[in-house]
Amino acid sequence: MKKIIELINKVENTIPKQEAINSSVSASAVGWHIEHIFLTINVIVDELKKNKPRKYKSTFSFARIIVFTMNKIPRGRAKSPKIVTPKKFDIETLKMHSEKTKIKIQELTVIDADNYFTHPFFGNLKLKPTIKFLGIHTKHHLDIISDILAN
Repeated sequence: MKKIIELINKVENTIPKQEAINSSVSASAVGWHIEHIFLTINVIVDELKKNKPRKYKSTFSFARIIVFTMNKIPRGRAKSPKIVTPKKFDIETLKMHSEKTKIKIQELTVIDADNYFTHPFFGNLKLKPTIKFLGIHTKHHLDIISDILAN
């Protein structure tokens, strides 16, 4: 949990540069990646709260094994689901979403360990692997943001 909070603090530090873009790194601006991180965390926490353990079914995913072993998401392999695709954002909305996301992250501490969410590529993930995924995903987009800002 501490790791995700640290990553979100790093994300917050990039908000003032939300308009930066570098098409050789990403077709999207820094703000898009920031908003995508926040949307992803918020949607996943809500799904974790809804999906009770009694409905859980174990799923196998080779992609999950690779990503969780490497602790890295390969770039350019997947398209964001519509629910976590940013539409409109600015500095003020990004700051508000950052605060909301911090609250959502704290909610993870009271969610049952057997609650789960269904990832489109990785299948059903209980709380602990979900937290790991959130860290990997956030770091993935922070790396993209860093590359955009480096050029």
